Amino acid sequence: MYDQLKLENQLCFRLYTASRLITQAYRPFFEPLGITYPQYLVLLVLWEHDNLPVSEITSRLMLETNTVTPLLQRMEREGLIVRTRGTVDTRQRIVSLTKKGHDMQERAKDIPSCMSKTWEGNHPMVDDMIAMKTTLDNIIETLKR
Repeated sequence: MYDQLKLENQLCFRLYTASRLITQAYRPFFEPLGITYPQYLVLLVLWEHDNLPVSEITSRLMLETNTVTPLLQRMEREGLIVRTRGTVDTRQRIVSLTKKGHDMQERAKDIPSCMSKTWEGNHPMVDDMIAMKTTLDNIIETLKR
């Protein structure tokens, strides 16, 4: 067997597994809000900058339009956002938070600190995660090219 083809030697597997387990750890915090992790990501973008074109949301989330559009449609049906035609370019869709979407920010404000408690008592891990952010940002920037 080729060593480079062993599962234990795959960085991608570790990244995939960590991502999946982190997303799973978020689930109990999202259930009372009735949202999913991808919806949370869209909300994070809109809480920071409301009234964005779909293209800006896809860019910030590093996702394709065909991935984000069904997600936005579900969020609109659930009353979290509205999509309207752009005033300058009517082909453009502008995504805005509804009152329910704005109000959810207050209900979600403790999610990051709740997630931090997952690592509580494991200070080396917290330090590693802070250092890892830069490494992951570098990997993302390299792969985006």
